[in-house]
Amino acid sequence: MTDAVGSIDTPDAQDELQKKPRKGGKRAKKGPLKRLAIFYRQVVAELRKVVWPTRNQLTSYTTVVIVFVAVMIALVTVIDYGLNHAAKYVFG
Repeated sequence: MTDAVGSIDTPDAQDELQKKPRKGGKRAKKGPLKRLAIFYRQVVAELRKVVWPTRNQLTSYTTVVIVFVAVMIALVTVIDYGLNHAAKYVFG
């Protein structure tokens, strides 16, 4: 029986499975303060990539969230009130 084309049972795949992963690596050679500094620089670099909303967008997003929360509060209140009265009717 022959293997299908692109099968994962190729000799190369078997060699990769048998290789042991490296221990330590580049991170193990640096001290905790150096790693903290690298982390801080990476965070700042990622924050520079963020597209921040304008003031108008932020105002509209905030308004939408507040209106949505108010509608959900009203909906839950009405359902709670209705279930409360239904429970009083059923159980006396």
